[in-house]
Amino acid sequence: MFHRKLSVLLLTMVLATGALAQTQTAPAALPKSQPVEIPFELVSKHIFLKIKVGDSKPLNFIFDTGDQVAIINLPRAQELGLKLEGELKVGGAGPNTLSGSYVKETSFSIPGLDGFSQPVRIALPLGAMAPQLGQDFDGIVGAEFIRQFVVEIDYQKSVIRLHNKDTFQYSGNGDSIPVTLNRGGHPIIDGEVTPEDQPAVKGKFVLDLGSGGALSLSSPFVAEHHLPGPNTKTIPLLGGGGAGGAISGKVGRVTSLKLGKFTLNKPVALFSEDKGGALAGNELIGNIGYYIASRFKIFLDYSHQRMILEPTANFADSFDRFSAGLRIVAEGQDYKTFRVKNLLDDSPATDAGVQKEDIITAIDGVPASRLTLSKISEQFEKGGRYKLTVMRGDHPLELTLTPRKII
Repeated sequence: MFHRKLSVLLLTMVLATGALAQTQTAPAALPKSQPVEIPFELVSKHIFLKIKVGDSKPLNFIFDTGDQVAIINLPRAQELGLKLEGELKVGGAGPNTLSGSYVKETSFSIPGLDGFSQPVRIALPLGAMAPQLGQDFDGIVGAEFIRQFVVEIDYQKSVIRLHNKDTFQYSGNGDSIPVTLNRGGHPIIDGEVTPEDQPAVKGKFVLDLGSGGALSLSSPFVAEHHLPGPNTKTIPLLGGGGAGGAISGKVGRVTSLKLGKFTLNKPVALFSEDKGGALAGNELIGNIGYYIASRFKIFLDYSHQRMILEPTANFADSFDRFSAGLRIVAEGQDYKTFRVKNLLDDSPATDAGVQKEDIITAIDGVPASRLTLSKISEQFEKGGRYKLTVMRGDHPLELTLTPRKII
């Protein structure tokens, strides 16, 4: 996948009735020196944490710096019998809004983080995004949670570490970058982007760990600087979207992105064409997602208005990756029906004879029941040669897919 923008990023709450109550959070009893380590699962480039709502079983929540408060999927809230009141509308990536309710008298906790609880504030219908993730998810946590700690995100070891914000001291080789939180609770940092064949432009970016892309440039910035330039190779964006619906644009590259003392060369970028939603605002140059964030160990220290970026072993790796040139969604109750929804022209997928609405039933003899959408995406990005078994209507077909570098 070239760009996957699936989270409720840059949530802008349009409150229909009243304001959110500022319920006090019960702080966790963190030790002064040793952090608490919480494992996470990386699903389609998104951080999934296990969270309990009330006395529920552990549920799947996305950790998202592009979110403000704790949100639960509306059907899950109804299943758990949560108290719901009022109405609200929320927008994010894309031009549309979701209608939901306030959640009352309900808190969430995290297994392994003793003594911590925090209110669940909103219930929204999030199910439409599950087929693009390939897994059910029950909610989202963001800034209100992050503020209670110094949160260290370690993509290499698939853990977050929660440090005591009052005693935390950093002594690594990273760079401390000032952060401001906008009214939505999103971390805004200064950076510098250099489009191909143009001078560098300084401006503000949001760190959006709920984005599965690399760099997304806002449509006003794209229009102002006449991007992408005539020498920039691009491909159409294959789907993608968030709470606000689909997003649109072209995918190409910029010459560089500078964050603090670190320069990333030739990152992949989305040149947004959105007319509404988060990427249509002119306050920011754009947002920074997984493919850039995962090159760092990240420390979110909101109480000291800073973010620390510490480069990892893969920091200098090329942004080149293989692509099949298709977008797949996972359907069915178990998300094991892998349907081809979009194809790029003149791509490995079209070369192989794949068609829209084909259903992938096996890859190299491994049946769909043993695959996940996340694993399929990871496989194709590594390159290689794959034997696909697909169903086209009632007819099984054997096809050979060879992903290649496209941009």
